[in-house]
Amino acid sequence: MEETIAGPEAAHIPKQRGDSLLEAAVRYVEERHWDVFPGTWLESSDGEQHCSCGRSECPVPGAHPEGDDWATQATGSATVVRHLWSERPTASILLPAGRTFDVIDVTETAGLLALARMERMELAPGPVTLTPDRRLQFFVLPGACAKVPDLVRRLGWSLSTLDLVTFGEGAYIAAPPTRYGSRGAVQWVCRPTAANRWLPDAEELISPLAYACGRDR
Repeated sequence: MEETIAGPEAAHIPKQRGDSLLEAAVRYVEERHWDVFPGTWLESSDGEQHCSCGRSECPVPGAHPEGDDWATQATGSATVVRHLWSERPTASILLPAGRTFDVIDVTETAGLLALARMERMELAPGPVTLTPDRRLQFFVLPGACAKVPDLVRRLGWSLSTLDLVTFGEGAYIAAPPTRYGSRGAVQWVCRPTAANRWLPDAEELISPLAYACGRDR
């Protein structure tokens, strides 16, 4: 069975597998060779959930690094991952961008429209997540941050007029099944599989993404 998320053109998002955070983190390391690191987590108090960082106005409760040295904490060792999450089983799963992938981030509406266009164009996207902030994040080969501005200009768009953001070196994203406060969990729209092990280049996907963002303005 599938659940459907409505958009300008309907897209089907499979129900999510009930993995624990530890199981998911180990799978990302072992199956995708992605580095991971644990972030903050949610704590319940007086019937409400708060970020473990303790800040009452935390902008991303339960899904951000615990310190500034997060890049050095990211690991590709399944043994280390098991140790880290056995100590903090509710810690969010954070992935550093710019190593084995970059990310192109667009609104949910634009992302679903782009996926529909990619299907018609017979373009295969890599893994794609949906965040609780209603953003779709497309995994592409590293280097997208440097390429995208020029690629968008060549298509006749100005990046400043599109709600399209790239994440590369120095940035991170939250991976499923991480939760953001009361907003829900990150989930896969296009789950990592053997079929999308080789990520697309930003150049392959930028045309439908830019077009969809232009339509979504």
